[in-house]
Amino acid sequence: MKVTQVNGARTTGAPEYVFANAGSRAEAQYRELSRLYDENTIRHIEQRGIDRGWSCLEVGGGGGSIASWLCARVGVTGRVLATDLDPTFLQSLSYKNLEVRRHDIRSEGLPNEEFDLAHARLVLIHLPDRQVALRRMIEALKPGGWIVIEEFDALTFLSDPSISPGEVNLRVRRAFDEALTARGVDLHCGRLLAHELKANGLVQVGVDAAVSLWGGKSIGTKLLKLHFEEMREPMISSGLISQEEFEADLKRIDEEDFLMPSPMMWTAWGRKNRTHASGSLTTDEQIFW
Repeated sequence: MKVTQVNGARTTGAPEYVFANAGSRAEAQYRELSRLYDENTIRHIEQRGIDRGWSCLEVGGGGGSIASWLCARVGVTGRVLATDLDPTFLQSLSYKNLEVRRHDIRSEGLPNEEFDLAHARLVLIHLPDRQVALRRMIEALKPGGWIVIEEFDALTFLSDPSISPGEVNLRVRRAFDEALTARGVDLHCGRLLAHELKANGLVQVGVDAAVSLWGGKSIGTKLLKLHFEEMREPMISSGLISQEEFEADLKRIDEEDFLMPSPMMWTAWGRKNRTHASGSLTTDEQIFW
């Protein structure tokens, strides 16, 4: 594994992500995210035709589960560049075809037209300049290369006890959403992906969305509690929720009859036009969406 840094250190002066990407809490969050979503991520990447010898870009590699899968899939003739603001977990991986880079896509460039595939999951949702980040990923693709982006839409599906009595409208979830929005998180980010891929000139654009019903003490609610705990202080100090309400909601999440819809995970994909110089499409590059 090769480890590099851009400009020698993490960029300063740019806003940080809402959630920590190092430490034991981050490790637990990455673990639960992997258990919830890796299968879906891999399915969509496989549908793009990934093969041995491909060159892949993983932005915001986090705990490294997808970077690891990519390394195994593309084999020794392929390569994977995995980036993150803090690549601590990525640096523990030992694949010879993996390069790990400390990198801030908000302000630092990427190699131009080098990758057959670019992937990011739950990265753009945190970025106020997400269009710049998306454009940089697209510019890093070879002509004919694929991008796969996965982001939440946390607002479309909300609990409705009038339809399903087991569903619970948690005050802490409303406070959490308000706190995230105040920090620049776009809770509708996932729904906008397909439009943004088309606006960047990609072809064969498609989109898929998935939502689950999470019960008490499920993988999903474990992840949710980790996120709530990380945002406890700003939610309480800003008056969005009291300490007593916070504790009561976290206790309710663990009860056997608890139900809530998950955030909707939107997956969007598109292909960089092979004939971008003239603007005409080859026969296999029709827009799906």
